[in-house]
This record gives sequence, structure tokens and C-alpha cells, in this order.
Amino acid sequence: MSFAPFARPQVRTASTDGIGRLSRRLARFGMMLLGGAIVLVGILIAPLPGPMGLPVATVGLILILRNSYMARRAFVRFQRAHPRTLYPVRRLLRRRPEVLPVFWQLVLRSERLLIPKRYRVAIQGRHLFRRRRRT
Repeated sequence: MSFAPFARPQVRTASTDGIGRLSRRLARFGMMLLGGAIVLVGILIAPLPGPMGLPVATVGLILILRNSYMARRAFVRFQRAHPRTLYPVRRLLRRRPEVLPVFWQLVLRSERLLIPKRYRVAIQGRHLFRRRRRT
């Protein structure tokens, strides 16, 4: 048996509906501002050792993308234009982000960009680690 016929209908007046809509918009705008501030903090700490700027900026990007339709459209356009650049960010935006593989991929990319081939240690360290695990 359903209790739907016995439930009280919610009475909405024009004034309360307008206030609710305004408060929702203000809350979304506030979340977008907070997300923008978090992205800026992530960009500022990005030069520090390790990829700590990327996860922080990703949290801010999540807040912005969840609260702005225009930002979502711009993100999708940018992703289609530069898929390899945004792949790590998209992996961190998933429901269950793969943080360690993204971290490792960023270490390898930065090593490839900054260090000559004969001095790279990350790949060699991974091979040593795998050999030890097998035995």
C-alpha cells in the first residue's frame, strides 16, 4: 500500500521559491569561487618537489566542473583538442581515482623532459623492484 495519498503537499509560494533559487545560485557561485581558489593554490605549489600541485588543482577542478555548465563545455572542448595532456587529470577526476599510477606516470614524464637518457633512474628502479618481487 502506498502512502502517497496521505502525504501533505508542499506549499510553495512565489517568494520562497525565488529565495530558494537565489540561494542555490549563490551556493553554486560560492563553490565555483572556492574551486578557483583551490586551483590557484595547486598551481602555486606545483613547482615544489613531487606532483602535489596536480591533485590539489584536480580537487578545485572537480568543484568548478560540478557547479558550472560553461566550464564543463570548455573542459570537454579542451580535452578533445589535447587528449594526451588532460589524460592524467581525467584519471584523477574519476569516481575512484588511480592516484599512484598517475603519480608514477608524472614522474616518468618529468624525468624524460628534464634528465638526459643516461642519468634516468626511475625506469631502472622499477625494473629492480620487479625483479626483487619475482624472487
